Amino acid sequence: MASLLMNLVNDDSRYQKSFQLFLERSSEHQCMQDFIHNILPDILTSVGDGKSHLNVIGVGSGAGEMDLEIFSELHQKHPGVTVDNEVVEPNSQQLHNYKAAVSQKPGLYYIKFTWNQTTASEFEEHWKEKKMTKKADFIHMIQMLYFVKDPEATINFFHSLLNKNGKLLIIQMTATSGWEKLWQKYRNQLFKGERGPCVTTGDIKTILDSKGLSYQSYELPSEMDITKCFTEGDEKGELLLDFLTQLVNFSQTAPAELKAGVLDFLRQPDCSVESNGQVIFNNTMEVIVINQLRRVC
Repeated sequence: MASLLMNLVNDDSRYQKSFQLFLERSSEHQCMQDFIHNILPDILTSVGDGKSHLNVIGVGSGAGEMDLEIFSELHQKHPGVTVDNEVVEPNSQQLHNYKAAVSQKPGLYYIKFTWNQTTASEFEEHWKEKKMTKKADFIHMIQMLYFVKDPEATINFFHSLLNKNGKLLIIQMTATSGWEKLWQKYRNQLFKGERGPCVTTGDIKTILDSKGLSYQSYELPSEMDITKCFTEGDEKGELLLDFLTQLVNFSQTAPAELKAGVLDFLRQPDCSVESNGQVIFNNTMEVIVINQLRRVC
């Protein structure tokens, strides 16, 4: 039976459906937008200080929703600055959606977009092959380190691209989120003993501390309504279960004992709270903003 469990990233259509439902049922994007509009502007002050041109890299930008929010704040903070934006996104549909969003949004004349349909590791490989010396003033990696084989190597590479006063922004789940609790408890059954997507901001901070890198962090409390997961046969509930477990048709293909265990654990305080007949999952994230310079000890 275990052999029937397939990683969700291997079924793009199913992944996109479950991801869109996740966005609808969670406060994730709203929390990110609040951070971008209320806290990020001050962070961007030093990034563009005294410059007429900025280089930006978006790694795993998806359909560009958060990218365009960031550019809105960047332009308000530095209205005379032009931008080169390298978009790194392996999914063709997401990249198409990003391009469509750009074509429909007025006022982006100051941005030159370069579209890279590649993974982060492929982008790194191509960058090194071309012996690029270009530096970046701002790099963002939003909810994408789950999908790389070596998060530390990925962070190291993109941090090495930062210009003086440059910033690398990472958004990832926290070690106290329901995701981490679920994935740690069922790592062997869901990911067959592999690391899987279990990368938290706690892991990232350990990496940064070991290298003496300077950073600031900001918690983003977030939640997701997973009530429908507990209604047998509910299509939306099954899609949410797929996203939570990162497995295709988890409800239909998982062994009965595993399915029952996951559903029971999702109700536990480690993962969720129950209120007014709803099960609300802990989707808390954290922003880490890494500086170009190392800490002065």
